[in-house]
Amino acid sequence: MKKINEELLNISTRKLLKNVGINSQRIIETKIREAVESGKINSSRSVIVSLQLNIQELNINEEIEGKIEVEF
Repeated sequence: MKKINEELLNISTRKLLKNVGINSQRIIETKIREAVESGKINSSRSVIVSLQLNIQELNINEEIEGKIEVEF
């Protein structure tokens, strides 16, 4: 059985997640600001979020749910 380079796996995974986190945060915050400016969101509330994690090669298909608080 082959032994994988755990350090490289960890670093590579963290690098991907950092990229996902930074880009997702930018996209979400931009869209929430636009929704507030347009009046679509006009009171303090939670925005329900659902993210899909798909890795075909590893047969991973997971849904991650949460919420983002918007307050005025």
